[in-house]
Amino acid sequence: MKLSKLLLIALSVSLFVSCSNDDDNDSKGQYENGFFILNEGSAGQGSVSFSSDDFSAFTKDAYTAANGTDLLGKYAQNIFFDGDKAYIIAGGSNVINVVNRYTFKLIAKIDSGLANPRYGVVKDGKAYVTNANTYYSANNPNGNTDDYIAVINLATNTYESKINLNATANRIVEENGKLYITEPYNSDKLLVVNIAAKALETPVTIGSSADTIEEENGTLYILRGPYGDRSEIVKVKLSDKSVSRITFPESLDGAGFLDIYQNKIYYTAGNSVYSIAASATEASTTPILTANLGYLYGFAVNNNHIYLADSGDFKADSKAYIYSLTGSLQKELTVGVGPNGFYFND
Repeated sequence: MKLSKLLLIALSVSLFVSCSNDDDNDSKGQYENGFFILNEGSAGQGSVSFSSDDFSAFTKDAYTAANGTDLLGKYAQNIFFDGDKAYIIAGGSNVINVVNRYTFKLIAKIDSGLANPRYGVVKDGKAYVTNANTYYSANNPNGNTDDYIAVINLATNTYESKINLNATANRIVEENGKLYITEPYNSDKLLVVNIAAKALETPVTIGSSADTIEEENGTLYILRGPYGDRSEIVKVKLSDKSVSRITFPESLDGAGFLDIYQNKIYYTAGNSVYSIAASATEASTTPILTANLGYLYGFAVNNNHIYLADSGDFKADSKAYIYSLTGSLQKELTVGVGPNGFYFND
């Protein structure tokens, strides 16, 4: 009787330990709890690097590690997520690679209905991807007005339709059933697309050379520069489309990137990073940090860190740098050619 009881106790302990270990090892994949660095590449293929949040694990080319000889495509431009999937846009190859965001195993390739795809967002099972289409030249004077949005059914990973924009389109955000799209050239307008109607609404005048765009608490924050007459942050209140501005002093001309984190606006000018409160009305000219880079080509603020990417020479592998929010360098990573963005997989 005593022996039977001891066996039952031992078995119970064994099962408990086994179940606990299974729970501890219940990982979705090796690329969980970290961030991706998208490497544009040059004439060759783009790539995706990965680092864990604590920097203890690093994979220089996660796509090749997961998929062998399959090619990501030329000029990797953007990554967007939906559920457990990541969508990697390779604009130079007119393809979107669909992978599991935690294992990076290829699921499908979307390769129809695309012409120089740029950036994508997801709403209700559909992806909306800006396409630069053709480019302006003396022989193609309409190249700056023929951009469009490709509508992609994510249940089947197939191109469904297009929304013509009659403009140049670039970065895109979605909020409350509408798409907001910056026009980096040839226009002073912010494009507005009604998803349900698949039609353009009245644009918002914000000024020329608008690029980076973020939404926070019902307000769009848009960085104009470096090609405009003066760099500035434009705030568009979505409830009434009212516009306010933080115009930069001359010392900050040439602004490059903007991000919103913990109710602060972080922005760059040259290789320096600055921050102000989201409610601020004036720009700060005191940098948090000034990095020793060739050319700042990618920027993000997340997980209490500032992330910078150095473009390099677009021929050899380059660097990504991670700083604390107070400007102390935390990590330097050797990544692929032309790193241009950071994407967080927590």
